[in-house]
Amino acid sequence: MKMNAKALAPIALITAFGLGTLAPHAQTAPQKVGFVNVDTLFAAHPADKDVKTLQTKFQGELADLDSKIKAIDAKGAAATAAEKDSRKTMVDTYNAKLKDYDTQMKAKAGPVETSVDNAIGAYAKANGFSIIMDRSVAQQSGLVVYADTSTDVTEGVKKNVK
Repeated sequence: MKMNAKALAPIALITAFGLGTLAPHAQTAPQKVGFVNVDTLFAAHPADKDVKTLQTKFQGELADLDSKIKAIDAKGAAATAAEKDSRKTMVDTYNAKLKDYDTQMKAKAGPVETSVDNAIGAYAKANGFSIIMDRSVAQQSGLVVYADTSTDVTEGVKKNVK
């Protein structure tokens, strides 16, 4: 019995596919994932108290201006020309203070943030983690619905925050 190439092609294809499914496939290693409380890590940094002091100072200054601006805004069209001029000056002052606050905050909080990021990275590499996420961001975003408490590595990372 003589078979030609056209007759053998479907059989060869089925055989190749069948053998291909029996061959072992490479499997990826499981990813090690951890979570941290970033607020706790920031609070553990020695310079965090300077950041908090700056926040408190500016919140007080900006809140006072904000309430005065809102009081004039509440008057609406009944506000006098002098009040409107005063409001404009207060808004300019508010914006200038906000810009100053932003500059000072970047100078104080930037190194704290870098230190915390470095501590997280060092901990992850030393302990074989592929991913470490901020627990509160993961929860609020809906990215993570459930994570066992054993995945929280905040205390371990906190030891490296300097």
